[in-house]
Parts: sequence; C-alpha cells; structure tokens
Amino acid sequence: MPYPHPSSPMNSQLIKQLRDQTGASFAHIRAALEETGGDPERAKAVIEAKGIEIANKKQSRSTHAGVIEAYVHHGATVGVLLELRSETDFVARNPAFKELAHDIAMHIAATDPADVVTLQKELFIKDESKTVGDLIASRTASFGEHLEIGRFIRYTLK
Repeated sequence: MPYPHPSSPMNSQLIKQLRDQTGASFAHIRAALEETGGDPERAKAVIEAKGIEIANKKQSRSTHAGVIEAYVHHGATVGVLLELRSETDFVARNPAFKELAHDIAMHIAATDPADVVTLQKELFIKDESKTVGDLIASRTASFGEHLEIGRFIRYTLK
C-alpha cells in the first residue's frame, strides 16, 4: 500500500491510530510511515526501535521530579507505594505519566517482584509482549525524558 499524501484523511487516521497504540510523537510516526511506505505494522516496529534508542540516550539524565503512586488491590489485602521519577515536573503532572505509575503499581501488587531490577525484567501484566522495562523505555521516548522507577514497597495483610 503506498503511503498516502500527508494531508489525506487516510494519513491522519493512520497517524492517530499509531499515536494511540504507541504514544509516539506525530513527527516520529510520520517519519516511520514514510520509511516503511505506509505499512502500519512495520512503522510500529520502527517506532518501538527508535523509542528504545531514545531511551538509551537519555539514561544518564537525572530525575528530580515524579510521583508517588499508592495502589490498593480490591479487597484491600494488598497495597503498593511506588516512586516513579521523571526529569521535570511538567511530565510528572501529565495524566499519561500518572496512568503509567498506576499500571506499574498494579503490576507490583499482582507479581510481588523482589526489587526494581527484577521488576523491569518481568513481562508486563497488561501486555505480555513487552517487559516493564520495555514499557518504561517506550514512555521515555514518548515523553522525551528519562523515566525511572525509584523504589517501591508492597504490603500484604497477614
């Protein structure tokens, strides 16, 4: 399928669809579609690879902002406190960042990882095609900032 003209409705719809699926910027999506001749699946793979590359470049940046997410599982027998860090307060206030913190805290409640390193290697419970580390790397690319899990603690009722 040839890549549609940038102003065509089909192009806009495809960009929106990929934006919803990947969280990548419009510029990255457009470049990936141009590179792949408009193939959405191949473009998605290009976007993910670019996201990992961007995340790796940002690893050395310090994180001075973030959120503390509290999650209590239904039935109130398991709870998690998670520190998810970002470079700026601007990203920390973003609803998508807060949603990421909530999803990771829910994952911790479900899996009880031993530490941050173990957590990042686990398959993400909402999408087992990627690890928690992959999820953070893809969001680093979409936010344009280094993100990291500072620490967490999981409580259970005994």
